[in-house]
Amino acid sequence: MSTSAESTGVLRRHLPGDLAMWFFILAELSVFAILILAFAVTQAIKPQMFSESRLLLNTSTGLAMTLSLLTAGLFAALAQAQVRRSRPRHSAVFLLMALLVASVYVVLKLTEYRHLLASGLGMEHNTFFTLYWILTGFHFLHVLLGMVILGWLAERCRRGLYDASKRSGFESGVLYWHMVDLIWVMLFPLVYVLS
Repeated sequence: MSTSAESTGVLRRHLPGDLAMWFFILAELSVFAILILAFAVTQAIKPQMFSESRLLLNTSTGLAMTLSLLTAGLFAALAQAQVRRSRPRHSAVFLLMALLVASVYVVLKLTEYRHLLASGLGMEHNTFFTLYWILTGFHFLHVLLGMVILGWLAERCRRGLYDASKRSGFESGVLYWHMVDLIWVMLFPLVYVLS
């Protein structure tokens, strides 16, 4: 008599991706948590400066960037669902859509950076903008790395290298992108909205 998961009808659950990726994500989230805490504490100490400086940012642009990253995350999740169904080429299409939408974030962020620099609102302008540049710049680098990862996953899917039984590396890459999304969802209200 067999007691395997299939014979008993019990499905085994597993943590998606590689354990190493989870440790990496935890480390990255810890760094961002420290930076976010520094921003929040400094805002509590200098509320007027932060309130006045925040008015120099365009909340609509911040919202558009948020929608861009969340939409890219949706496409990445849809791609993952396709890999779980052993349809890697369909997954590649969703990943390319994720990259296209994520490119909107990159264009908007670079445009915002250029506008702020042209207005003299660089890192040395005041404490708000010092922390703004550190937080958003660090996140921007993570977005760029995430896009490289999504592109690499798309190419591997196009070649049919992932399927329902071989998906751990794919899931790790998508997890990284969701971390990028999660961090921005915390940064947007903190930097652009809350006073």
